[in-house]
Amino acid sequence: MNEAKKDFDGWIKVKSNVHFSGRIPDIKDGEVWWCAVGENVGIEINGKSNVFSRPVLIFKKLSRFGFLGVPLTSKKHVGSWYVQFEYHGKLQYASLAQIRIFSVSRLYEKVGMIPDSDLRKVREGFRALYF
Repeated sequence: MNEAKKDFDGWIKVKSNVHFSGRIPDIKDGEVWWCAVGENVGIEINGKSNVFSRPVLIFKKLSRFGFLGVPLTSKKHVGSWYVQFEYHGKLQYASLAQIRIFSVSRLYEKVGMIPDSDLRKVREGFRALYF
């Protein structure tokens, strides 16, 4: 398996800062945020840059402290575990296989909101994949 070098030590430092940041941003379903996803294992999607972040769609707000989030990627993917939509003039792919619970403390910066029609499209893809 050809795998890029992992920076788990760097992620541990960022993760500690995220944990103790005290950030509790207000969120809404359908928003896209830069989120400290982390340096992950195996097939799990990784964050990028020195803060290990990537765009994440707020799929479902669970409380003021957590949400069900779908990592986004601009790399083309085909399959039932991806939903394609256009956002800010670029194709994005919601990675349904990577959906998970996130703490709002991981959120860095709000990017914007996807149209309701695209959120419905992602939810329909989720239902088709998991139910």
